[in-house]
Amino acid sequence: MNQIEPNTFKKIYGPIRKKWLMFHLADERYKFMFDSPPPNEWIVLDCETTGLSVTKDEIISIGAVKIVGNTLMTSERLELLVKPEKKISPESVKIHRLRELDVANGLDPEVAMGKLMHFIGSRPIVGYYLEFDLAMLNKVIWRMLGLGLPQPKIEVSALFYDYKNSQLPINERNGNIDLRFNTLMQDLNLPVREAHDAINDAVMTGMAFIKLRQLLSK
Repeated sequence: MNQIEPNTFKKIYGPIRKKWLMFHLADERYKFMFDSPPPNEWIVLDCETTGLSVTKDEIISIGAVKIVGNTLMTSERLELLVKPEKKISPESVKIHRLRELDVANGLDPEVAMGKLMHFIGSRPIVGYYLEFDLAMLNKVIWRMLGLGLPQPKIEVSALFYDYKNSQLPINERNGNIDLRFNTLMQDLNLPVREAHDAINDAVMTGMAFIKLRQLLSK
């Protein structure tokens, strides 16, 4: 099972790697990200971008929500608009519905990353196809810190794969499983919000994470 609980933080990094990362941290104001995380707390996040190229595109919105135990703390959320350096293409506007006018007064990317890192703290990060969002975030965070976000990461699609795989007969396991987000939400019988909105996507991913933790714990 790919689930990572908070108490595995030291196992993942170990004292030597943790010291190495902290030594290379360019801004000591963010040392708190290496603290032991609060027990049974996570941050689920999602980003909207100008496109799907990590090298060419930019983040334009971030949504993040805290999870405590089995509760999605929607009152403790972070919603940020980020002003990109380049123009937003009409194709991407059709997906996330954010126009240049909407992000004209958005935050500078480094200011937004600072707010996000303070919101996350040392908590593990949860997401759906999180690798892309982290790559986009770390483009900016590397400039600030000399390293990427150090917290443990939990991929919801991997948890869903483990759950679905465990339901199959042994001789049918480890095959192809539909990991599309709509399929995942329908299979888990969870309510669906309007997609391609950072905070909505974060809330839905958080609901899926909570339910999958419960299912896998059985």
